[in-house]
Amino acid sequence: MPTLYLIPTPLADDTAELVLLPYVRDIIEKTDAYFIENVRTARRLISSLKTSRVIDETTFFDLDKDTPPADTRRQIQELTERKRNAAVMSEAGCPGVADPGAVVVGMAHTLGWRVEPLVGPSSILLALMASGMSGQSFVFHGYLPIERQERARALRFLEQEAQQRQQTQIFMETPYRNDALFADALANCQSNTRLCVACNLTAPDAFVRTLTIREWKTQVPDLRKKPTVFLLL
Repeated sequence: MPTLYLIPTPLADDTAELVLLPYVRDIIEKTDAYFIENVRTARRLISSLKTSRVIDETTFFDLDKDTPPADTRRQIQELTERKRNAAVMSEAGCPGVADPGAVVVGMAHTLGWRVEPLVGPSSILLALMASGMSGQSFVFHGYLPIERQERARALRFLEQEAQQRQQTQIFMETPYRNDALFADALANCQSNTRLCVACNLTAPDAFVRTLTIREWKTQVPDLRKKPTVFLLL
C-alpha cells in the first residue's frame, strides 16, 4: 500500500532551514502528489528547499474546509489504485491539527495506507511549552465564536473549565481579529486569571508572555495581523 506523509510547514517566513529537519526535504523531493490547503504556500515551500522536484510535474489536490469529501475520496482512491505515494501539507504548522488535512488522513487509514507524520513546528505545542501553564492537562478549542456575546460566553466557560479542572485552555483567532479577542478576554475574565499570548512563534520578533488579566490591562500588546495562540489558566 502507498504511504501518506504528513509534512509540516514553517510558521514564519524564511525559517524553513531553522525549523524543518533535512529528511523533510528528502520526502518532498521524492513525492509528486500533495493534498494542500493553499497551493501558493505549497509551491513556495517546495521551491525554497531547492530540491530536484519539478513543480509543474507535481500534482496538487485542494483540501480546505469547503472541499467536498467526495472529491478527496475520489482522489485518494485513484492514488491507491496506482500505488502512488502522497503527502498532506498544512498552510502553517502540522497537518491535521487545526487543519483540514485530517479528512484525507482518515480516508487513508480506511484504505489501508501507511501514514507517516514528520517532525516540524506546531504553534499549539510551542505556545504550551512556553506558557508556564499545565502541560499535563490541556484542551485545544480552535477558533472561538465570532459574534461578540457568544465569544464572551465562550471565554467565561473556558475560564471556569480552567479553574475547576486546573486544565490549560488553548484557542486562537484569525490574525486580523486578535485585538478584538484579546480585548474581550480582558473584559470577561477575572483579574487573577492567567493569560498567555504567544505571537509570531519561530519568527525573529516572536513574543510570548504570561500575565494575569489585571497585569495585561496595563500593557496591551499589538497583535494585529500576527499569528497568535492564546492560553488560559
